[in-house]
Amino acid sequence: MTAGELARKFDFSAPSMSHHLSLLKAADLVRTERRGQSIVYSLNTSVLEDVSRFLLDLLGTR
Repeated sequence: MTAGELARKFDFSAPSMSHHLSLLKAADLVRTERRGQSIVYSLNTSVLEDVSRFLLDLLGTR
């Protein structure tokens, strides 16, 4: 979704959502893809998988 689409779903302004998404992108938690004039954001699932593995190892459930 674009920052504007996400902002409408979460009742944020588009500039506020863009700011938060830029922080998530810097942390490599989201990916971006330019489509024409828009930037589409998606979750970087590989990072989430790594965190899940780490937590499972930490809790000794694997």
